[in-house]
Amino acid sequence: MNLVEQVKDAGVIGAGGAGFPTHVKLAASAEFILLNGAECEPLLRVDQQLMAIYPDEIIKGFEQAAKVVGAKHAYLCVKEKHTSVIKGLQERIEALQVAPLVEVKTLPDIYPAGDEQVLVYTVTGRSVPEAGIPLNVGCVVINSETALNVYNATNGTPVTEKFITVAGDIPHRVTVKVPVGTPVIDVLKKSGLESFEGYTVIGGGPMMGPALSDLSGYITKKDKGFIILKNDHPLIRRKNATIESTQRINRAACAQCRMCTDLCPRYLIGHNVAPHKSMRIQNYNLAGAAEKTHAQLCCMCNLCEYFSCPMGLNPKLANDALKRDLAAENIRFQPTGKEPEAHHNREYRLIPSKRLIARLGLSEFDLPAPVEEAPFVPDVVRIATNAHVGAPAVPTVSVGDVVQVGQCVGAIPEGALSASVHASVAGKVTAIENGYIEIERG
Repeated sequence: MNLVEQVKDAGVIGAGGAGFPTHVKLAASAEFILLNGAECEPLLRVDQQLMAIYPDEIIKGFEQAAKVVGAKHAYLCVKEKHTSVIKGLQERIEALQVAPLVEVKTLPDIYPAGDEQVLVYTVTGRSVPEAGIPLNVGCVVINSETALNVYNATNGTPVTEKFITVAGDIPHRVTVKVPVGTPVIDVLKKSGLESFEGYTVIGGGPMMGPALSDLSGYITKKDKGFIILKNDHPLIRRKNATIESTQRINRAACAQCRMCTDLCPRYLIGHNVAPHKSMRIQNYNLAGAAEKTHAQLCCMCNLCEYFSCPMGLNPKLANDALKRDLAAENIRFQPTGKEPEAHHNREYRLIPSKRLIARLGLSEFDLPAPVEEAPFVPDVVRIATNAHVGAPAVPTVSVGDVVQVGQCVGAIPEGALSASVHASVAGKVTAIENGYIEIERG
């Protein structure tokens, strides 16, 4: 069985972001393969910790991924501030004798250094085409935890566990390893809080993660962390804003200063995304459908809303409104075919992470979240069959079946883009419904 088949059988997907099936990425050919270890969302700690704890496994998995895509260059991309992680990786690269194929590339401590298109430009100098993917410029990108899962797949170990950072205004900041399908509330209680009355939980990082209205969910293979803040924190008030509530304020206060566009990371690598135009279009309905499609190039990093706008307005929500209108009319952005050219002032418009964290009001919570060694096994898990890009996995078990850890419980539909799922605890299947396979620990 080759690596692509091993990764496919193990159910490996992108361990952050949208959750794209990794076996599809590794079936391509590319000149570069980049390990995204930037983890640019404030307060999250998983990737940097995994690179420190499992350097050999990550390097070996990454090297094998590099070989299968035929890469000439395999770069472990880490922020330059993580000096001990960088030193450890470099030492293990030498010991494992994987140079010159594999090497470390340092990144500036900016946001969003981990946006895969920003990462590609930073490391290779190539701008991904508008509405394109890194493969269009000869690059494949995976993250640290995904590389660890690739290594595990070569040993026949499927993805059944997930590393999650719990941070914010809490007594106990921690990174935990839990079975996929663990109740979210059980993970949140690792914070030292028993009740979340008066608090709001952000699902993911503080920039791109949504404020959760329901804490009854379950951990998926693409979850990275949770940020817990008191309800009166300014960031929570921003998170709870709606397109409808902000439109009136946008119309009244937007001065068309262009700061939202001038600091937009995708605009700076040459894309025709212009949040200030989205504000104008939404506020006054000044353009037809074709002029709205630039909004579909937005990467939803939220920099325009949470940092750039001097008035504290909501350009990203204006983009969202235009996207909603375009989706209703089934209209999509049409690439021009012109090669993007990065803005000549880009290097002077990069946003330092520390400055962003201060603007968000999170500096006092920017503290370590050490990995907790004790294993955590819940009584019941609910494993999502659709927590990845593509078609849902098809259950291969029935209610009442007894399963073991690592047993495939959901398979890829024939000919579909999808990912398999596996039992994360040993026990009995007690329900198959609403996109979940429920297992009660035996």
